[in-house]
Amino acid sequence: MKQLQFLLLGKNEAILAILLRLVNADENWNAIAFNNEKEAQEYFQNNKIDIVLLSSAIEDLVEKEFTSFCLKHNPDVEVIEHFGGGSGLLKSEILHRLHLKGKL
Repeated sequence: MKQLQFLLLGKNEAILAILLRLVNADENWNAIAFNNEKEAQEYFQNNKIDIVLLSSAIEDLVEKEFTSFCLKHNPDVEVIEHFGGGSGLLKSEILHRLHLKGKL
């Protein structure tokens, strides 16, 4: 399996740090995290991202605009909303989405 590249976006620094640690714990996953959507957009444009993981405390409008931006620049990217539930749920959400899209 190829290494998947993740971009995490969230406003709660503590939760973002936990998500970053959990994603990077998988040897086939590599993540970078942002709490600022403009910085995240710039990174997204300059790097090949497979999965965007949206975390807590993002305003609805920002979430919709960021999702649209990502899909416009890379229609194959998977955008997943994750608002808690622990590491098992996070990994299950990601693997389920990849399975549904035939990317596993």
